[in-house]
Parts: sequence; structure tokens; C-alpha cells
Amino acid sequence: MSAILCVTDGLADGEAWITHLHNRGYEVHTAALGKLGAVEVTWPQCGLLLSHAAAKKLAADSTGFVKWCRQLKAERIVVLGEAGKGFKLKSEFNGTTLHVTPADNNWRFTAEVVARFLDEDQAAAAGDPSTFNLLRLARRVAYSDVTVMLVGPTGTGKEVLSRYLHKSSPRARNPFIAVNCAAVPDTMLEALLFGYERGAFTGAHHPNKGIFRAADSGTLLLDEISEMALPLQAKLLRVLQEKEVTPLGASKAVPVDVRVIATSNRYMMDEVKAGRFREDLYYRLNVFPLVTKALEERTGDILPIAVSLLAKHAGGFAKLPEITEEAIEKLEAYSWPGNVRELENVLQRALVLAGTDPICGEHLMIEMDDMMHTAPVAPPMPRLAAVG
Repeated sequence: MSAILCVTDGLADGEAWITHLHNRGYEVHTAALGKLGAVEVTWPQCGLLLSHAAAKKLAADSTGFVKWCRQLKAERIVVLGEAGKGFKLKSEFNGTTLHVTPADNNWRFTAEVVARFLDEDQAAAAGDPSTFNLLRLARRVAYSDVTVMLVGPTGTGKEVLSRYLHKSSPRARNPFIAVNCAAVPDTMLEALLFGYERGAFTGAHHPNKGIFRAADSGTLLLDEISEMALPLQAKLLRVLQEKEVTPLGASKAVPVDVRVIATSNRYMMDEVKAGRFREDLYYRLNVFPLVTKALEERTGDILPIAVSLLAKHAGGFAKLPEITEEAIEKLEAYSWPGNVRELENVLQRALVLAGTDPICGEHLMIEMDDMMHTAPVAPPMPRLAAVG
């Protein structure tokens, strides 16, 4: 979702909300309550942001409200209450509407929750300028069919970016299939990728069309391509050149139309020079290189990613706990050598320790010192007395 409509009636800090959503990559439009029907719709779908007072006026005419939502193509709606002492969330209408009560002293967290909730696809959590530049470049690449080589440290979101490329491309409605080349034995990877005929090898009782043909007209992600064995690299090169696969045990090639994205956490030219990766395959894959940075180099992404991860592990936005400003500062001050995977681990621990309370700095067990001095755990739920 790229368009947001802000209803200005009674919207406190309206300019701040508009600026924040714009900085998160949204196309922001504004309208007064009485002029919603005259809004010119130029977007495929949008999110709607309005105050609690404006929502009450619209609710008085429930039929008209539904009509406006359909006309505006509003898929997700955020209703903002007045700021209070505590942060509160309430979800309605199968999770499409979120009532938000901001905390007086934690506007930044509230704004990030709203921005992430309004992203229908939850495609890529971003807040750092360098990441937005990468996403803009990825969108341009997505419209073409060129092969993409994604490199970057482990845990920096290479698969997330691959899915973003697929969703932004004309192939978005077709299959997206990911294969981890490091996780499949070399003897099985060829059959997995190219398929096989019945009787091609011992145990091949039924034919299998393989992942290349399963991804036909879509996108195939070859994750950790640098782990692929040299003999298989030669066969992959031919598939990319000829755009056809020959299943094991078959004599006839089958044409395929697949957009290939390859990833690696290594510097590929070093692999080529060491003789571990074919130079001709490298240049065939490296048509358009994209690089993901370590989390330490894009601190603006930490809070958006943290909100998305908490929503994932807490069971949705309606159950999202608040992260205090103290905790946010602690997250942004750490170097994150394990990147997003380490951040996810820390947040899962914080959910356990905080229970139903807001996540504070003491709940973030990041470094070894934090582990040695365990944070206070939320009190357990009271036991029910036995009956009978």
C-alpha cells in the first residue's frame, strides 16, 4: 500500500503525522471530512488515518461510511484517540481497523506502529534513508526481467528484499520459490532444481518437474548460491543462457520463463579468484547487483523492524506491547553483529520478560552482562482454586 489519506478534522499533530508517513515512503493525501466524497481517487488502494472524533461522525452514517471506504479503496483504517498516560490498541473488523491511543511521552513508537499497520503487504520495514534508496532502486529493477545478485552480511534481509522485488514486478501474481543451496546436498540439488523422469535414479518412482518449472512465469530465489558445487554451476549456467531445463533421465529440454535472484553473504570475486565459483556464471548472475547493509549502518531501520517483529511474535498488532523510549534508545545504541536475527532473538526474550507490561530497557537482554543480571520477570498469572 503506497497511498494514505489523512482526514484532517480533529487530527492532533496532523502535520507531524503527514510528515512521518511521507518519510516512510507513502504518498500522503489530505481531505476534510465534508469533502471525502469529492476526493479524486488515483490509487489502486489506500490506508485511512483519522481522529476518534471524525470516526464518531462517520459512524453516525454507517452506510455512508462503508460507501466512502469503498470509493476511496481504503483497505486499512487507523483511528487516533487523544494522547494519554498509557499506550493502548484495539483492533476491529477482522484486523482491518486499529484504534490507537498514543502515550504522551512516546510519540515516535506510536507513529511507527501506525506506519507499519498501514502497510497492507508488510513488505519491507524501513526507516533509514539508505534503505529507502535501496528499495527505490529495487522497484526500478523489478519492472525488468534482469537477473539480480544480492550480496550482504547474514541476517540483513536479503530474502525480504527478494520478495519485495517479486511483489513489485509484473510477475507478482505468479509463484515465488526460494531454495537454500547450502541446505540441500549436492546430489539432491540437481534433481530438486531441474526435475527428473521416472526411473532416472534409484527411488525415482514418480516423475518430478523440479523447482525451475514450478517457478515458471514467476521468480526463483537461489539463496547462498556460493555454496553450490562447481559441476552443478555449469548446468545452471546453461539453463540461464538457454532458458530451458533438461530433467534427469530426459532427452528433451523444456523451456522455462523464470526470473532468477541469487544471494550470497560472501564477496563473490574472492570466490571466483579462489576457484570455488565459475567466473562465467558469476557474470551471468551479476547483471544487476544490489547490496544490503549491516543493521549497525542503518539505525533508522531498527525501530520499524522491531515493531514488525513484535507484531509477528505477539500475535498481531492488536496485542503489540509498547516499547518505551528508554528501550528504543538502547536498541539503537547497540551494534547488532548478528543483524536482524539477533534483534529478533532479543525482542522474543523481551516479550517473555515483560509479560503484559511495556518493554523497558531492563527487559532487553542484549549483551552478556544483561544475561548475568537477569531482568525482572513479570509476575505469573494467579492460579485458579480447584473446584470440588
